[in-house]
Amino acid sequence: MPTVSRFLSYRVVIYPNDHTPCHVHVVGNGYEAVFELNCPGGPPVLKINHNFPRRTLGTIQSHLSAELTELCKQWSDIHGRY
Repeated sequence: MPTVSRFLSYRVVIYPNDHTPCHVHVVGNGYEAVFELNCPGGPPVLKINHNFPRRTLGTIQSHLSAELTELCKQWSDIHGRY
């Protein structure tokens, strides 16, 4: 599973055998969330949350927004067009 970004104690992952729409999995410390990226312009939107506290989700969303261009490029490199 390609880790495309790291921040705090979390990994941002794009699975190579995954499906559209373009999205990332954020995993770490027993938590996982899925954010749809809405490439190319965003904003990232939470789709699935497994145990992340609400406050942390806001921090994650801000991080993903700041890295959106690179994350969309990574998705495209792995899967083709978004």
